[in-house]
Amino acid sequence: MKHRRLLVYLVALAAFLGPFSQTIYVPLIPEVTKELHTTPFLVNFSISIYTIFLALMQMIYGPLTDSIGRRKVMLSGILIYLVATIGCYFSSSIEFLLVFRSLQAIGIAAGSVVAVTVIGDLFEGKDRIQPMGTFQMMVSLGPVLGPVVGGFLSASFDFHMIFIALICVGCIIFAGNFIFLHETKPSTSKKQNFRLKDFLTILQNRIGYTVIGLGFIQYYALYNFLVFLPAIMSERYALSVEQKGLVFLPLSLGIVVGSFIGGKMRKYNERKVIVYSAFLNVISLFLFILVSNVSLILLIISISFFGLFLGMSLPVQTALLTQEFQSNRATAIGAYNFFRYMGMSIGPLLGSFLYHLGSYGLVYGFVDVILLLFVILMKNHLIQNKKSTN
Repeated sequence: MKHRRLLVYLVALAAFLGPFSQTIYVPLIPEVTKELHTTPFLVNFSISIYTIFLALMQMIYGPLTDSIGRRKVMLSGILIYLVATIGCYFSSSIEFLLVFRSLQAIGIAAGSVVAVTVIGDLFEGKDRIQPMGTFQMMVSLGPVLGPVVGGFLSASFDFHMIFIALICVGCIIFAGNFIFLHETKPSTSKKQNFRLKDFLTILQNRIGYTVIGLGFIQYYALYNFLVFLPAIMSERYALSVEQKGLVFLPLSLGIVVGSFIGGKMRKYNERKVIVYSAFLNVISLFLFILVSNVSLILLIISISFFGLFLGMSLPVQTALLTQEFQSNRATAIGAYNFFRYMGMSIGPLLGSFLYHLGSYGLVYGFVDVILLLFVILMKNHLIQNKKSTN
């Protein structure tokens, strides 16, 4: 049991490294712009292109992990990440940085797919929910700790030191997985060919498309908060940069606490937990729309609730997917992660368009209505349909 718990933390650390590396130099964008003699747009694009490849590679690593095994994919991915991070350190132009940031994402994208798959291999049924909660807590800390660590390092060093820190962390994670991660793919599983069409089978499955669709919408909503909250806090409450950063902490803490609670909900029906926590997300979004212009305290409470209910849902979502798709669970997780990353990318783009058409109320009202309609669909497909088949 102790060995299994250690493995959960090791593979979760590899998954943590993806979002951590994504945001670590966000506070240093002006310094990177100056150092590389480039524009803020291109430096921001280095973060966007990282996210794009992080998403696309989910569709590759899923079937690959089901085909050749967990250990090979994990170690190869981390090794690519380490080589790319060394390239980032030596990059003297934005062009080289863009290339090596892309390679960073291509490598570390393996972490989240393999981590969930390994947990699915090591635990059965409802026993998966608690380790999935541990995994989600650690991954949720990635995008939060990234800017904090980046800001701390920037106080004493230039931005290149960030990549030295990532190399050190990456080497530790590689060593831990190299020593302790043995192949967990069930010996009874047949060797599968690499087939992208397997994604269609997953998306046609009732549990597959409802859980994946929910992940897309929830992360679409989450990244609307990350992108538009700073402007709301500046325009309506005139907060400083430091104060705006502090406002995000309750949202992040809510996700972490929610993931912990979700990991403890073994005794409850997984489908009901997913549906009802998503409905509570709808209520918290509606509350945010009502109070965001009224009180900063109420705004913070509403986004904390959103993070809490999102976190509660996440471990159960991945546990249900790995239970439903036992023979190709890595492919299912790859599809799930891909659509979550797409939600991250599309949320700010469509949100900006809606804001120009109306206001912040339209931005959040739109996603709240979409989420409510999807919750109704989920209730029909996950709960009522299960009753009718029993």
